[in-house]
Amino acid sequence: MERVDLKIGFLCNNRCKFCVQGDKREICEFKEKEELEKNLEESYREGKREVVFTGGEPTLHPRFLDLVKYAKYLGFEEIQIQTNGRLLSYYDFCVKIVKAGATQFSPAIHGHNAEIHDFLTSSPGSFEQTTQGVKNLRKLNQYILTNTVITTRNYRFLPEIARLLMELDVDQFQFAFIHLGGRAYENRDWITPKKSKAMPYIKKGLDIGIKAGKKVTTEAIPYCFMEGYENCIAENIIPEAKVYDIDFTLDDYTNYRKTQGKAKCPDCVKCKYFKVCEGPWKEYPELFGWEEFIPVVD
Repeated sequence: MERVDLKIGFLCNNRCKFCVQGDKREICEFKEKEELEKNLEESYREGKREVVFTGGEPTLHPRFLDLVKYAKYLGFEEIQIQTNGRLLSYYDFCVKIVKAGATQFSPAIHGHNAEIHDFLTSSPGSFEQTTQGVKNLRKLNQYILTNTVITTRNYRFLPEIARLLMELDVDQFQFAFIHLGGRAYENRDWITPKKSKAMPYIKKGLDIGIKAGKKVTTEAIPYCFMEGYENCIAENIIPEAKVYDIDFTLDDYTNYRKTQGKAKCPDCVKCKYFKVCEGPWKEYPELFGWEEFIPVVD
């Protein structure tokens, strides 16, 4: 099913050091409910049947529950909440979101303990709240797919994060390589790990999920790093998506990733995965060059 990614506002109760949205919260805390309803109506008419509510932190929007209800009313079949998970620590609020019509939850966990997670989110207490939120969702038998942004501060602990996620009994998890936009770009010199150094830990973490029978994926890690784990590359399964951002709309996010967001080097044409691989986010080789990227040949 085609998807719409609806950014409903940019206010957030975290201030993540890797946040690609940067300071959009200073420009637009919340979009108006009427505008967002029109976005939903337009997307449904176009045939979209999945919607992701995101931001910023979508659960902070004063009309958040009304918007979820409206998406259900229109007929969206999958309604995903992309969240830092902190407000989900309130069980009654989780119940309200489920009753409103949400079908999937995508909380973000960036460390296996409070020291790492709270440092990266710049929010003391966020680890405890987010993990409690996941526990609440599990009690409500909700589908939980977590996201972990890979940084210098957590890549060595990705196996530990995977073990935590197995203890929390999530349905699916993703390791997403940091995208150097917004605040992440400002912190790029110290927060960005080399892909080659991170890969052993990424694969160990994936192995833990695979052994447990979970669906596991990576994002923004090209095929040349993923030998033996090609089926875990999220770009293979990400639905076509329309994105409503702060002051612009992307009708085809997949095309944007391939033509503007990511990059390939001249040697990539030699790789047997050239036609299906999107390459890294373009800011990565601008920072580190292309030496790590070795074409896969038969």
